[in-house]
Amino acid sequence: MTTSTGRGTSLATRLTRAGAADVPRAERLLADAALLAVDPDVVEHVVGGLADVGDPDEALLAVAKVAGAVQRDPELSRVLHDVLADDGPARRRLLALTGASPALGNTLAAHPANLRVVADPTPGTGVAAADVRAELLRAVDADPDAPVPVARLAGTPGIDAMRRAYRTRLLRIAATDLTAEDPLSRLPGVGAALADLAAAALEAALALARADLEDEGRGVRLAVIGMGKAGGRELNYVSDVDVVYVAEPVDGTPEDEAMIAGARLAAGLARACCAPAGEPALWPVDAALRPEGKDGPLVRTLASHRAYYERWAKTWEFQALLKARPLAGDVELGRAYVETVNPFVWSAVQREHFVEDSQAMRRRVEAHVPRAEADRQLKLGVGGLRDVEFTVQLLQLVHGRADESIRSPSTLTALAALAAGGYVGREHAGQLAVCYRWMRTMEHRIQLHRLQRTHLVPTSEADLRRLARTMGMRAEGPEGLLERWRSTRREVRRLHEELFYRPLLPATAALSTEEARLAPEAARARLAAIGYRDPAGAVRHIAALTDGVSRRAAIQRQLLPVMLGWFADGADPDGGLLAFRRLSDQLGTTHWYLKLLRDSGSAAQNLAQVLSTSRYVADALRRSPESVTWLDDDAELAPRSAERLAAEADAVLRRASEPVPAVTALRALRRRELARTAVADVLGVTTGVRASQSLTVTADAVLAGTLRVAESDARTAAGLDVSPTRLLVVAMGRLGGREMAYSSDADVLFVHDPLPGADGKVAQDFAVSVATRVRQLLGAVGPEPTLSVDADLRPEGRNGPLARSFDAYVEYYQRWSSPWESQALLRARPVAGDHELGERFVALIDPLRYPAGGLDAATEREIRRIKARVEAERLPRGVEPSRHLKLGRGGISDVEWTAQLLQLQHAHAVPGLRTTSTLDALDAACDAGLLDADDTAVLREAWLLASRVRDANVLWTGRAEGAHADVLPHDRTALAGVARVLGHPPGSGAMLEETYLRTARRARAVVERVFYG
Repeated sequence: MTTSTGRGTSLATRLTRAGAADVPRAERLLADAALLAVDPDVVEHVVGGLADVGDPDEALLAVAKVAGAVQRDPELSRVLHDVLADDGPARRRLLALTGASPALGNTLAAHPANLRVVADPTPGTGVAAADVRAELLRAVDADPDAPVPVARLAGTPGIDAMRRAYRTRLLRIAATDLTAEDPLSRLPGVGAALADLAAAALEAALALARADLEDEGRGVRLAVIGMGKAGGRELNYVSDVDVVYVAEPVDGTPEDEAMIAGARLAAGLARACCAPAGEPALWPVDAALRPEGKDGPLVRTLASHRAYYERWAKTWEFQALLKARPLAGDVELGRAYVETVNPFVWSAVQREHFVEDSQAMRRRVEAHVPRAEADRQLKLGVGGLRDVEFTVQLLQLVHGRADESIRSPSTLTALAALAAGGYVGREHAGQLAVCYRWMRTMEHRIQLHRLQRTHLVPTSEADLRRLARTMGMRAEGPEGLLERWRSTRREVRRLHEELFYRPLLPATAALSTEEARLAPEAARARLAAIGYRDPAGAVRHIAALTDGVSRRAAIQRQLLPVMLGWFADGADPDGGLLAFRRLSDQLGTTHWYLKLLRDSGSAAQNLAQVLSTSRYVADALRRSPESVTWLDDDAELAPRSAERLAAEADAVLRRASEPVPAVTALRALRRRELARTAVADVLGVTTGVRASQSLTVTADAVLAGTLRVAESDARTAAGLDVSPTRLLVVAMGRLGGREMAYSSDADVLFVHDPLPGADGKVAQDFAVSVATRVRQLLGAVGPEPTLSVDADLRPEGRNGPLARSFDAYVEYYQRWSSPWESQALLRARPVAGDHELGERFVALIDPLRYPAGGLDAATEREIRRIKARVEAERLPRGVEPSRHLKLGRGGISDVEWTAQLLQLQHAHAVPGLRTTSTLDALDAACDAGLLDADDTAVLREAWLLASRVRDANVLWTGRAEGAHADVLPHDRTALAGVARVLGHPPGSGAMLEETYLRTARRARAVVERVFYG
């Protein structure tokens, strides 16, 4: 062999570039006498094409073997020459086959007549199954048109003929597959062709089995039912063929004799496929999926199958039956079997714990994968083929009873149908389909190499290089292949966990078929039974949401059967459904809303809970529809920090140029945070003190931002470049104590301190104008919720100026301050404006609220007198004192006045009492021995419960304004609704009422003893 070519490049170099690993051997093969006899120009014809094959060395070896096999056959030698000399598809098919599969190369060498198949451009996919069946039946000299074909070429010669015909057809399929421009697109056709070939082989094997019986099995009708991938027409190159046999006696034949004959036929069929013979076996025929598995009879009647599935079948068996399809034998009996088992398949979802059992079965499969194989398992491992198949099958079984369009036994066809029906997002379905096609293609390439059944990704460098080249990843090489494999596994696992463990699945499975279908009469009866007040109105809402053929309606048809039950778990299912319809009308056309509800692990159930529990939240979500996304992640419901909100408010103000739009944006920020806190409150994520603190932090940020806007606006109005005075907003009341409720106003004091040299009157007018503007901007009617800014706790109340200078506060507090003002100042907390001025103000008021030596007796009496007067005069007319949450006996005011009296008496000596928080003050008093632990616990419980009931009133009714928020409801419906907001189970209204009244009575007893003495 020469070492160079006319092109000036040595043969060794060309072979190296083509990917040959053993160049010297490749050179010897190209110099093989038999090969040169067939094609003297073999180097020029073949070497260039080796670059595109999986293993160039194996391809050359196989071609040399085939040349040796045809050297004494002039006709086949010409065929091989023409294939090698053909600068087109024939040579490409030959090299692709031999480079991907030494096993198929050996088949060509053993049966060189198959070169005609390689030379023939007829594709191996897309061939009618009946034509393939006829081809294999003719191979055993059986009549394809006979009602019961019987082989005339029987015994080992017939078996070998059937196996040769099988491999001839297999060569054609593999050639089509390996030369496809886009193997992933060709994959479904390849799987279907392999399944049809397996079915044809089973038919031919059954014909051989009949020939072995004296009566040719005339006394029995036998149908071979394909299961697994054979049934789904998505078979591998080398795989067990899973079957179930069903038999019926022919008229006049006793059943027991017919079953014996059927079993003999089944055994003979299996021998023809996998017993030793002259030609290699095809694959095992596995009947382990039959009733009772290997412990059950090999052959059963249709009635016996039906009885088993009615009484004893396990969950996994119905999942297996999803792919059942007649493959061979009696066609009518096969169809009858499928018609018999189909109702069991599509009603299996109603079995107890069906979804949970399916999920557990997948976990068991994973657990049984040997640890050493876990990262190589293409089929059973994490992120493998089974993740896709189990996901698709579970979705089919849950939703397929009500939707026949998704019942395909083919994984990819079913996945496409699930996407078309809205059961899976298009993007998710597309990602899963690509991953599945890629893994199945890799599985095929691995199995083709030796024609062996395996699902393990190889580990040797040579095997990985060959696999990468057959996968079209020559440039990426082994590392690129492994990285694609790892990323595919990660993507599959992520999607599997999102779809396979959806909470909607077990909830949907628990419904009856009629309920799942939303049939109007069944829906109306169900709605009435589970607590809807207006079932007919609810049915109209359902129809409005689900009618039509749009994707939106299709997804709603999946969601609503389950969500109707979740709405019924709330206090107001009718209101929840109405709110859901309104929200869906508003958001239904967005790309994310229904997808989120369908795919999320929690969003749909959380949405149903908040809409049917809280009108306040329903309105908040309608006004902030993007907030629905929070329902998928509890972290999104966590309160935002003061720093984060301040930064967001600052960003808003930096972009704004006009005061009203700027403050409207700040009010929108507060509206969003009100919604966040309310949703978290109803879901039990952020409740009680944390909810109050969240509301307070938001109000702080909005006040600080509005002060900036108002100050800038006042400067502009006055034609000033610099403010003539420093400004401060001091929080009072519940705002100051960081204890705001949904219905709370913002109680404040406005303080200013003129700059040196500034005109006092100018500074005062400026401060008043800013304070006035703050109240106007936050209180004006507009698109966003108002925040009422109340300055009535200022010196002289409403009769005094809205803003005072620091010096004026000094003078007032030194000369005219009253005990109630010292008490009010216990909650004072600088919240916005000049920091240094805030520190000075705190230093000014500390001696008033924490008086040295405590209170004198006269002041204590005055405070008790004022409290008694408040109880007598401020309680709304007609309200029972025991039911008023704020001013009633044992209510919020009782606890706060008690804590504040202790602060006024002892804060000078107990630093822990110097706090604006009611609960912190109670705890400090307990720690200091001023209040015993039992009394502290009673007061804390009363204050927390009254505060929570007060908030729950707002959340239930949706009204933040009005006196209703301060009263424990008498109405049984309202009481039940408030109880549900607080997280109590259905029917807890009376229990809540009893609990509150008892808690308030106990607190009042402590107040009488501690406060009134």
